[in-house]
Amino acid sequence: MAEGEQPALAWLRSRLGRVRLPWRAAAVEARPAIAVVTDSAAALPPEWAAAFAADRRLTVVPMPVMVGEEIFGEGEDDIGETISLALAAGKPVRTSRPSPGQFEAAYRAAEVAGFAGIVSAHLSADLSGTVEAARLAASRVGIPVEVVDTRTVGMAQGFGVQAAVLAAAAGMGLDDVARLCRRQVDATKVLFYVPSLEQLRRGGRVGAAASWIGTVFAIKPILAVEGGIVVPLERVRTVPRAVARLKELAAERLAQLPPERARLAVHHFGNQPQAQELLDELVAAGPSGVEAQLSRLPAVLAAHAGLGVLVVVTAEAVLPGD
Repeated sequence: MAEGEQPALAWLRSRLGRVRLPWRAAAVEARPAIAVVTDSAAALPPEWAAAFAADRRLTVVPMPVMVGEEIFGEGEDDIGETISLALAAGKPVRTSRPSPGQFEAAYRAAEVAGFAGIVSAHLSADLSGTVEAARLAASRVGIPVEVVDTRTVGMAQGFGVQAAVLAAAAGMGLDDVARLCRRQVDATKVLFYVPSLEQLRRGGRVGAAASWIGTVFAIKPILAVEGGIVVPLERVRTVPRAVARLKELAAERLAQLPPERARLAVHHFGNQPQAQELLDELVAAGPSGVEAQLSRLPAVLAAHAGLGVLVVVTAEAVLPGD
């Protein structure tokens, strides 16, 4: 990394250095023709996202979270502690989609900045109305907007957004940027453990795991996001066994990935030390040089998953020119 260079720009420079395209890749510092818009459910590292916000090449629209009658926006408010206290106290925590007006404002800002098109990538339409709001806004602006339903959440969505940013920086057009975003999302897998299904049940996001609710025995479910919805994988009786099984499943996935392209993200909410231990163990057991990151689950997702959630996202990196 060059002295004083932001990590996100170093990331972009490193990725572009691996790209072999039939056209010349744009310079890292140059503004691309295609802007990328997403929502805060993508769980992008804040410093990474901020590095690309100044020239509008990336905009993250905050997802609203309601605690009681108060409305908070991810990234606009420090809501982690507020959500944690509300969940611990059993207070109602609700979420909503961003308004079409928020997306329209983001798209118009990109248009005014001179972008020729926008790829707008969002969390699964089966879990939120965000995609619908984005499509409504896309019909109101003067440049083409390709709305991508990533059919997933968290850094699985975030990896797709990063792929779109990379493709735009490499000089790809609108269709190719959207295509690479979708390919990257297809190359990810989301596994997670929740201490209880109650929060998912309250939010109506429990999906096919609904049959597990009301079971006579207390269970510690391991779930996945597949086809845009939450699906049940395994029922485990104790927390240690559930975490151990989550680690086993994630390690199996990592072992199947090309070492030079293996990516790993672990999300947590209210249990950072436990998540750090899980990440360290996966890195130690995984491919040499696997890129890994630890981050708090965005409030809009934590509101449904609850305290103590552990999410593991594994991915095979997809690069322009593949």
